[in-house]
Amino acid sequence: MKMNEKEMLDFAENLGRKLKAGDIIVLTGDLGAGKTTFTKGLGLGLDIHQMIKSPTYTIVREYDEGRLPLYHMDVYRIGDDPDSIDLDDYLFGNGVTVIEWGQLLAQDLPDDYLEIIFEPLTASRHLKLIAHGKRYEAYIG
Repeated sequence: MKMNEKEMLDFAENLGRKLKAGDIIVLTGDLGAGKTTFTKGLGLGLDIHQMIKSPTYTIVREYDEGRLPLYHMDVYRIGDDPDSIDLDDYLFGNGVTVIEWGQLLAQDLPDDYLEIIFEPLTASRHLKLIAHGKRYEAYIG
């Protein structure tokens, strides 16, 4: 799916409106690909109006003012040491978990999640959605 930044925010907001407690979204893409911008749109869809910032240095940012809590993670810095944070508290919690660089967790991810791959284009982005498990197929259609 090819889209500019506004279209990407709108798409993310619409997806955020559909998300349920326990949903996991893995965002894959290079630095500056739009992962945090996408998460801002998801937050709006969850009725979160706080400023959503990159969790690069904090690893996890929690936003709990919306329809569901949003757990926004950037696991780039923990890479091959996923035990350095208790992922289960987030992955199996009562909110929506968004994991930037989630592909680095590979075998530590649950079987079911929605993966969104960001491929930068000149003036836009290409988003590729991959459903891991039946639960997430509905979000792709």
